[in-house]
Amino acid sequence: MIDHVAKTADISKAAASRALDAVVVAIKGTLKKNGSVTLVGFGTFRVSKRKARTGRNPRTNQPIKIPAAKVPKFTPGKALKDAVK
Repeated sequence: MIDHVAKTADISKAAASRALDAVVVAIKGTLKKNGSVTLVGFGTFRVSKRKARTGRNPRTNQPIKIPAAKVPKFTPGKALKDAVK
């Protein structure tokens, strides 16, 4: 990914790496604050809440409690969906 960004933007690999890292850090920071990040034409990153539930230990088949959690979700945008078709 860094090689592609560097070639496409005509910048050094180091600069492309810093730019990509900055984008990832920004997305993580926003999601940590329960926000959402929309990249127009690409998709939306958001936080979803998963309820606590009961699961099964596959080794012992005993029931286990799985705690509630916040998990990141990604919804692709129309342009991304169309590009993959």
